[in-house]
Amino acid sequence: MLFDMDGTLVDSERLWDVALQELAESYGGTLSADARRAIVGTGMADSMRILHDDLRQPHRDPQASAEWINTRILELFRTGLQWRPGALALLGAVREARIPTALVTSSGRALVEIALDTLGRDSFDVVVCGDEVDSTKPHPEPYLTAARLLGVPIDECVAIEDSATGVASAVAAGAAVLAVPAEVPLSPRDGVHQLESLVAADLDLLAALLRRVPQGPSRA
Repeated sequence: MLFDMDGTLVDSERLWDVALQELAESYGGTLSADARRAIVGTGMADSMRILHDDLRQPHRDPQASAEWINTRILELFRTGLQWRPGALALLGAVREARIPTALVTSSGRALVEIALDTLGRDSFDVVVCGDEVDSTKPHPEPYLTAARLLGVPIDECVAIEDSATGVASAVAAGAAVLAVPAEVPLSPRDGVHQLESLVAADLDLLAALLRRVPQGPSRA
């Protein structure tokens, strides 16, 4: 099992909303709804580029903006992190069944370490963070890396995602994909099963998704 974090397991996208809007306001602007949607699921470098372009301030230092965001979001994660509906129960069922499990996120390690206080450090056999891979989502590398570290072929893995960027990464890797949109609606995509929430997900559904995966996944 390969779980995304933000918006999939925990309701953290609203915290990112706070941090991103505060940064935009400190630059004298407001982040547009279109830009916010484009940021969902992306790595920090791309997120800062989108924010700067949206504010018509491409001259801004992306590293400085990223450091500001990282500091603020760490504060928010310590006080406001909550589970998404059905996520805790599904993760518990997966672990009880002793299914190899990975957390695959675009967030950096420092932030993930705080999130693991809520998620449980024993909930995952492997954790792949956005600052620990060469290419972040939508590239397939994060999911291929997680499967390799688990020692499980990618076409025997189910990835659960909430964003178009994450879904694209998992599909490109060759995993079965369950999409559960949070902040941004997802367009239907061939081969991707979509639910309104993880409340309706169980081990039988995950097994059924695996049986639908075509052989011959792509490789990075």
